[in-house]
Order: sequence, then C-alpha cells, then structure tokens
Amino acid sequence: MSYSSISMYVIKSEMSRSIEAQRVATLMLQWAVLIARRTDGRWGPNVLEWQLRTGKRSVGRPPTRWTYDTKQVTGRRWKQAAQNRGV
Repeated sequence: MSYSSISMYVIKSEMSRSIEAQRVATLMLQWAVLIARRTDGRWGPNVLEWQLRTGKRSVGRPPTRWTYDTKQVTGRRWKQAAQNRGV
C-alpha cells in the first residue's frame, strides 16, 4: 500500500476535523453539566429539555434534543452525576 498518493493536506484536514469535533463535544458537555447544576430558578436548565411545538406534530423522526447527545457520551444518569459532583 502506497501512502504517497495521499497528500499531507488531506491528512491534516481529516485530523483537524476530528480534533475540532472532540473539542466541540467537550465544550458542549461542560456547558450541559454547568447548566444542570443550577438550582436558582433560571431558565438555563429548561433549555436542555425544551422543544418547540407549533401546531401538529410533524411526520418522521422526532427532533433531537441537547440531552440526547450528552446521554450518548456520558450515559443515562449524567444529570444526577453532575448535580452530585460537589458532594
């Protein structure tokens, strides 16, 4: 197998996308944990579960929520773990 046909530019761009995706996932998880730990009545925790509904339900797959991504990465009990972190 010859690697000379793959340019360094292609390799760097693929690696860069992977690193950027990991960074975005990390930042999103940090934000979600910060918001989940709030207990002062602000609207931030509701954003994690909020879903716009206008009129009838649309046909097809249901819309994705922020919590679905965090559950994939951390597991089902991520909110409870975030709230118990300081205990």
